[in-house]
Amino acid sequence: MNPPVPYTRLSAFYFAYFIYIGIFSPYFSLYLQSLGQSASAIGMLLAGMQTMRLIAPTLWAGAADRRGRHAGLLRIALSLVVVVAAMLCFATSFWSLLVLMALLGFFTNASLPLFEAITFAHLRDDIGRYGRLRVWGSVGFIVSVTGTGAALDVWPVGILPGLVLAAMVISLACALLVPDVAARRDHHQAVSVCPVIRRPEVVALLMACFLMSLAHGPLYAFYSIHLAGNGYSKTLVGAMWSLGVMAEIVVFLLMPQLTRRFDMRALLAASFACGVLRFVLIGWAVDSVLTMIFAQLLHAATFGLYHASAVSFINFWFPGDLRARGQAIYMSLSFGAGGMLGSFSSGLAWDIVGAGITYTAASVCCLAGLLLVVWRVRTSPVQGGMTHA
Repeated sequence: MNPPVPYTRLSAFYFAYFIYIGIFSPYFSLYLQSLGQSASAIGMLLAGMQTMRLIAPTLWAGAADRRGRHAGLLRIALSLVVVVAAMLCFATSFWSLLVLMALLGFFTNASLPLFEAITFAHLRDDIGRYGRLRVWGSVGFIVSVTGTGAALDVWPVGILPGLVLAAMVISLACALLVPDVAARRDHHQAVSVCPVIRRPEVVALLMACFLMSLAHGPLYAFYSIHLAGNGYSKTLVGAMWSLGVMAEIVVFLLMPQLTRRFDMRALLAASFACGVLRFVLIGWAVDSVLTMIFAQLLHAATFGLYHASAVSFINFWFPGDLRARGQAIYMSLSFGAGGMLGSFSSGLAWDIVGAGITYTAASVCCLAGLLLVVWRVRTSPVQGGMTHA
């Protein structure tokens, strides 16, 4: 008999970890700006952090897969995050920030792939139940981004590093309570990921994921600056971020129904199509609050639907002993390489061509990703098996 899924403890970690994301992602660029860092310097600092997504997930996940267990390494990584976050409270120069943010990226980007592998091991491949757990990360993000935005209208932005530290301490405490699951080993299964990542549909998916993260580079690096520079209060900035994640929550809750009614490949393609529209609107219609609200609602597709679909493909294509490495490759090539290049290039473009052109380039990236999905991804994981397109 399979043991029961520890929903409460898994959900608690997602909630706590995304409290950190809700503090860092929308607002840390404002903190860096308050330290006198230029747009190009901010882009380089965030790109340096994203670079760790190329390295950290694969290194940590490879070690975890060899051991067959993941929770111990997750706790080690989060303990080191707490140490680095404490040091970040005192950093002000570009070089000290660069080093500490890179270290923060190295350890935080080990954490989520390891935890995703733990989650899927507990779920025993029941894809439909993933959204029920992952939605608590979205709830944590909303609580965090809304509360932080309101706080920054009252207190100086210099409180952010302390908030990051507090969030990571809570995440570590939750990780200590998460039970591990030994990997189910199939001795007939190849332990190398190379045969999997050479498959054309896997290559196409990973390239499309890279492009989606590349498109989100200017969003995560400069969206708050973009809104604040056009007269939005920090409370309203936080509300915009929260709105997008509330829409994302709806998608996570509806994923079991969506996967029963629609082909997963079609859902993934729809997320890229929505990205084409979303980034054009953000770049050229910032003066309209109503249009920005609509653009934020599209976050339901460009992150919620996209991520749930992508991890479902990865979880199916990289089963058993390959699971953590599959999630790590997805994180490294998409959020790592794509996020790094997106942050760096948007930092360079921001002062030269402006927000409109920068976000239009993001829209073009989504279009290219859409074409890859339609052209090469020919199979679709569903709850309980595989359907062929």
